[in-house]
Amino acid sequence: MSVARPSSSAKLALLTSGGDCAGLNAVIRAVVIHATHNYGWEVIGIQEGTHGLLFDPPHIQKLDPGKLDFELFRKGGTILGTTNKGDPFSLDTPTGKKDCSKEMIARLKALGCGMLIGVGGDGSMSILKRLADLGGIRLVGIPKTIDNDVGATEISIGFSTAVDIATEALDRLQPTAASHNRVMVLEVMGRDAGHIALHAGVAGGADVILIPEIPYDIKKVAAHINGIRKRGRNFALIIVSEAVPTKEGRKIGKVFAGGQKRLGGIGDYIGEQIAEMCQAEVRVTVLGHVQRGGPPNATDRTLATAMGVHAVDLLAKGAGDRMVCWINRQVESVKLGDAIATYRAIEQSDSMITAARALGVCFGN
Repeated sequence: MSVARPSSSAKLALLTSGGDCAGLNAVIRAVVIHATHNYGWEVIGIQEGTHGLLFDPPHIQKLDPGKLDFELFRKGGTILGTTNKGDPFSLDTPTGKKDCSKEMIARLKALGCGMLIGVGGDGSMSILKRLADLGGIRLVGIPKTIDNDVGATEISIGFSTAVDIATEALDRLQPTAASHNRVMVLEVMGRDAGHIALHAGVAGGADVILIPEIPYDIKKVAAHINGIRKRGRNFALIIVSEAVPTKEGRKIGKVFAGGQKRLGGIGDYIGEQIAEMCQAEVRVTVLGHVQRGGPPNATDRTLATAMGVHAVDLLAKGAGDRMVCWINRQVESVKLGDAIATYRAIEQSDSMITAARALGVCFGN
């Protein structure tokens, strides 16, 4: 059975959803230029992720490649805006929970868009898939997350830049640590995966790397720090992922306005433990959203460009319900349902862990 391909007058909707990261604007640029110049499509940007479809008329931005700033792909953030809260199938309203999915689909179709490219993490793409399936919209997802935890791709947009930023932080903490005989603790993001901490820790020469995938004993961490001092080095660097629990197994976080829960605070906890157990002067740095901002590095720019172009080509071939991924040094695609069904945590056999242990890095176990 042949698949109907979009005509040259087709309209393509594009949105960014979930937490922002470096490289989103590079995706937007690639999609708009390729879809417009090579297929003759009109590209309509949905503002603030799926939330742009909650309004009547919807909040949109027509994306003309001739009006895209030449600096766009160098900029952090997303010109379309994004959101990481609110499920359209169960949205909080003044009168209680409401399913707004049918209204959102109707508004998307009223714009003349039968195709959608959604740039997001596993949570965002799960919601987009439900909307697309319900509305008969052909959807292609592009993975972006600094956490790098989408299972079907070796790397997601935003991860490489986040690692660079965390690595630079360690590079800057090392000389001040040496100058003051201090132990420096750097807390990084990553949600429930330790990819940022692991890669930045190796690249930045951390003495201790604590990630949620490896249970740790704080006494072993303290013994490692004391061993470094006995060997004559007057400083140490510790990097810890935000989802690492306390010794009682509790993850530290805060509840913000609206009931949103966010991880954060394990750096201070580890710092206090080490200060007491090692009788050391400890300072803690929490990078937070610095890891999301700023210009994308070369890897994220090229990855975003390749993925954006491939997503458009998939739709041009009549495909849908796919996610673009990076596998074996090239762009591929997998079924969207399969892509979001798996979670990419760090395996104990990870080559980066093997390399770090060979260099004497402590993981606390």
